[in-house]
Formats: sequence, structure tokens, C-alpha cells
Amino acid sequence: MALILITDDAAFARRMIRKAVEAGGHEVIEAGNGKECLEMAAAHSPDCIMTDLLMPEMDGFTLLKSLDEKGIKIPVIVLSADIQDSAQKKCQQLGAFMMLKKPPKAPEIQDAIQKALSSK
Repeated sequence: MALILITDDAAFARRMIRKAVEAGGHEVIEAGNGKECLEMAAAHSPDCIMTDLLMPEMDGFTLLKSLDEKGIKIPVIVLSADIQDSAQKKCQQLGAFMMLKKPPKAPEIQDAIQKALSSK
């Protein structure tokens, strides 16, 4: 069982992702934006982070950059409706492990988490 940090400003999205993650046998903690995620990542050392891109206070791109600058090496799975090549390339350049199209299905989430955990 791994600790997964879900970051999304939409409570409904967090609930749906949480269900899939918990069904995969993992524990979940949540953050409502990138700033909260950064604080929780430092405090709880999750095994994987799942984050949205478009959020208030700190977006997903800034979160990825901040994690790298702080030397926090946790695999990050980006969940976004923006699946344009430019967004995917930017996420990869900033160190994201993988990107899933929103809304992801439970098997996609569970598979992505397994791959991210195996990469550590």
C-alpha cells in the first residue's frame, strides 16, 4: 500500500480520483492547489502525486517546477483535460512521470500508479 497525494481544486474530481486510488489499495491525502500540495509533499513524503494543471494559487506547471527546485523526487502523474502536445511536452520537461486525460477511468489511474511506483 502506497500513500498517494491527490491535488485538484475541484472537490468532486478529488472524490472520484480518491475512489479509484483507494480501490487499488492505497491511502490518500488531498490538496486543493499546488501550494497545499507542495506543503503536504514535504510533510508527508507521499509515494506518488496526482495533480491537475489548472488550479488557483499555484498551477500544476509551477508545482512541477517547485518540486524539482526543492529536490523533492516523487513521481507525478498529471491529470488534465488539456492533452495538447505542447502541454504534454511542457509537463515532461518539468519532470512529470505521466499525463492522463481527464476524467481518467479507475483502471487507468490504478495502472498509472503501479507504473509510477515501479519507477522509483
